[in-house]
Amino acid sequence: MSGVPTVLETIEVQPSWKTNVSSSGEYVRAQSSFRHWITAEGSSGFTAEPGRYHLYVSLACPWAHRTLILRKLKGLEDIISVTVVDWLLEEHGWAFNGQRAGCAPDTVNSKVYLREVYQLADPAYNGRITVPVLWDKKERTIVNNESSEIIRMLNTEFNAFCQTEEQRNLDLYPADLRPEIDALNEWVYRDINNGVYKCGFATSQVAYDGSVINLFEALDKVELILSENRYLFGTLLTEADIRLFTTLCNRKLQSVDYKNIWGFVRDIYQTAGIGETVNFDHIVNHYYQSHRTINPNGIVPIGPHLDFNSVHERGKLAVDATVGPTGISG
Repeated sequence: MSGVPTVLETIEVQPSWKTNVSSSGEYVRAQSSFRHWITAEGSSGFTAEPGRYHLYVSLACPWAHRTLILRKLKGLEDIISVTVVDWLLEEHGWAFNGQRAGCAPDTVNSKVYLREVYQLADPAYNGRITVPVLWDKKERTIVNNESSEIIRMLNTEFNAFCQTEEQRNLDLYPADLRPEIDALNEWVYRDINNGVYKCGFATSQVAYDGSVINLFEALDKVELILSENRYLFGTLLTEADIRLFTTLCNRKLQSVDYKNIWGFVRDIYQTAGIGETVNFDHIVNHYYQSHRTINPNGIVPIGPHLDFNSVHERGKLAVDATVGPTGISG
């Protein structure tokens, strides 16, 4: 023995998701810690530049998936580089793995675990290690690890580097719809995006029952909206659609009960290369093999085999783009 600590010995064990469970058994998501902003002209201290920023993501995480979709839709693949972490989340947290299909080593900071990247930005950091992470190669720090803010930066601040005029003009958070988008995002986040975790990670029957009821009531609202609108805001694709899609794409869809939601998911999946950002192997393997307190034997079920490229006919729903979600609130 050389007496030199191994990487595993120097990396703290990642806090379990159970540390985010309240005394009543309800899962409570922790707040993101790094909240800096990139601006086109650099007034924030972080200037939008080609090649300067890097995304650390998991293809199994719907929050990280949002950022990959915005990067794709805005044509920023050559502007912002990406590293995909291992889908297997073990006690030391997200890891880099160049040997597993679809994953990669950390070629930016040469680390083994994502926690080490966090500690490059803040040596005293002891919070949860989450994806996505937007890293600044120039300043060698984390700019932001809040997905909702990262997608808005990608939506507007890198327009000078988009590949086409169509991509530059694409605005998924238009000024005239922002109050309505924010209002819809609020209840979709509460009851669907985070709601599925509140159901899956609940440790009491009361907490589970309440979360499930809220989840299906919210899905019913979405189904009604999508029965009359191609997207959540008429014929206009917005960030609200992307935020909803990544959660729905991560879960087993009841295509019979929610035929409009199922059509919507296929519609988004088939849009402008978005399907290329989806990796079902990572999604399934992560959720069934990483959380052993829920699935102790790590058994991955077979199916269902859904055809995300099948015809959806959502284009027939020609509704005024300013109508919005039929007045349904949270």
